[in-house]
Amino acid sequence: MARIFPDSKTFVDMEMTKDTSQVLANFNNLMSSTNNEPARDQVKQFVDDNFQPGNELMDWEAPDFNPNPPFLKEIMVPEYRAFAKDLVQIWTDFSRILKPDVSKEPERYSIIPISNGFIIPGGRFREIYYWDSYWIIKGLLASDMHETARGMIDNLLSMVAQYGFVPNGGRIYYLNRSQPPLLSLMAHEYLKATNDITWLKQIAHLLQDELKYWLKTQTVTFTYKDTKHTLARYSVDDPSPRPESYREDVQTCSVRKNKEDVENCYNDLKSGAETGWDYSSRWFIDEDGSYGLNLSSIHTRNIIPVDLNAFLAQAFKLAATVSYIAADSDAQQYWMDLHLSWKKSIQEVLYNETDGIWYDLDIQRLQHRTGFYPSNLAPLWAELYEEPELGDLAVKYLEKEGILEFPAGVPTSLLETGEQWDLPNAWPPLQSIVILGLKRSRSPKALEAAQNLARKWVNNNLLIYNRTGFMYEKYNAETVGVIGGGGEYSIQTGFGWTNGEIFEIIKEFFSR
Repeated sequence: MARIFPDSKTFVDMEMTKDTSQVLANFNNLMSSTNNEPARDQVKQFVDDNFQPGNELMDWEAPDFNPNPPFLKEIMVPEYRAFAKDLVQIWTDFSRILKPDVSKEPERYSIIPISNGFIIPGGRFREIYYWDSYWIIKGLLASDMHETARGMIDNLLSMVAQYGFVPNGGRIYYLNRSQPPLLSLMAHEYLKATNDITWLKQIAHLLQDELKYWLKTQTVTFTYKDTKHTLARYSVDDPSPRPESYREDVQTCSVRKNKEDVENCYNDLKSGAETGWDYSSRWFIDEDGSYGLNLSSIHTRNIIPVDLNAFLAQAFKLAATVSYIAADSDAQQYWMDLHLSWKKSIQEVLYNETDGIWYDLDIQRLQHRTGFYPSNLAPLWAELYEEPELGDLAVKYLEKEGILEFPAGVPTSLLETGEQWDLPNAWPPLQSIVILGLKRSRSPKALEAAQNLARKWVNNNLLIYNRTGFMYEKYNAETVGVIGGGGEYSIQTGFGWTNGEIFEIIKEFFSR
């Protein structure tokens, strides 16, 4: 609260310079000697005396790095080929491994010990993140870095083994929440690239354990149009500020009316962080049920999200495939039944026949939230439905909303709130969901729209890269050549998932 650092994440990522017991004793002395009201300078002195900037990581040379992976030769556009070659080199800039000291004295650090080297996102994000890893792994597999990709998946699997789920990121303060569940899809992508069935059989139980976590903790059963359905929502029960955004959360929730309302606000903020979309008007509900424009109106847990349920329905089908490979017919039947049940509910509950698209559901009011978000196309991306007519309707919807007219990418929403997961920002994973969702619908009209969006997105990334020498975590959809902004922190460079998603798009649309 004293704002010793401009970014709240700075402190919780620091390393203790003394034993835990000594640091706690020093803190208790500080509080008792100041009657629990230390001045800002005293707080700063305590931090300086007991902590130092986090130094958990070492540069790491991935053993399978190749500056000229074979896929570069397959890229048909020379300009894109040169761009991809530069991006391959960036993997070396963001390859890290934990120092041995972390495993020897883990209590001095907030980072979660993991064994294998990995690719960091970049900027303030020096640890692994759950859903970021999917697009990073896609890029690594495109770069023929199979060993590194498997190491990253094994790191996440080790967290499932230890905690029963994959946390939001590789820090202990993320252990109260997860992120979009893409672990099964990561394993599937690795399997497609390597056919490493022996490995898959060894880790199959951990993939299933993670899905059971979501089924146990994040599902809700409700009646919609006289039929019972079970679907998932993001829901965290830990009513306190996020350690990495403590001051910001206290300020956001201070407008709430009473203690219970403040605690609900904290839970919804953490649930909003679990969505990966932190933060967006998607989770803001005003008293009349309309979209709020202010973070203090966040009610994440009241929303059944299209993308979360599409991800899970896809994962259940993949779990059935894994069970088949492992010759476990009972598990295969269990997961396939869940897949079919989820697929049916997504269509019956979330699909809007009038607009020809899927929408999030306000579970309190049992009504669709009809704002535009790229996540509305997630069922196509997750390959739940491959009927061309659904692709045609999706294009018609995008045309009606004016999305195809944006010059520099698909916007995250059509509401400008100042939050980073809203207009005017365009995020790499959401481009993937829309562009590949359209392609996977098997509609010729949707494929044409996907190709146009892909070209627009790659060209904008290339333009900014040529001018700045950096890839960014987000871009401005309204203006060509402009990076993104908004949210709780300044724009970050790197950037792991941007690089991976560009490889994915170039391979899908501009390669032989």
